[in-house]
Amino acid sequence: MRVVIQRVNHAAVRIDGETVGQIQKGLLLLVGLAEGDGEEQVVKAADKIAKMRIFEDEAGKTNLGIKDVGGQILSVSQFTLLADTKKGNRPSFVHAMRPPKSSQLWEEFNQELVKRGLTVETGEFGADMKVELENDGPFTIVLDL
Repeated sequence: MRVVIQRVNHAAVRIDGETVGQIQKGLLLLVGLAEGDGEEQVVKAADKIAKMRIFEDEAGKTNLGIKDVGGQILSVSQFTLLADTKKGNRPSFVHAMRPPKSSQLWEEFNQELVKRGLTVETGEFGADMKVELENDGPFTIVLDL
């Protein structure tokens, strides 16, 4: 499982011009699931993200978590995070989990975030989405599990 975590001032997902998910201050999560991932990775990732201190306190130190700042999450499924680019010029996605299992696991991940008291908006699994964001910092972390 790979999650790209971006601290944002705002972010939105649009499909065919219609907004399907939108947040203000918080985290944009690009979520890639690999073959072999399961509940253990999903729970661990949700717990880590819920507790991650990457927001600035009044002294400018990154000591605050998403709940401390009243932030929201926008979760977007993105299998291309599992691209293998070692050979040739065309990425291979053989390590990415296939639907419908990947869709179910992504939904479970989102529910784990909600269980931790977080507000979660989402994109739409498998859709051609346009993601807009204003990265705050920029501050981007890659979480590999």
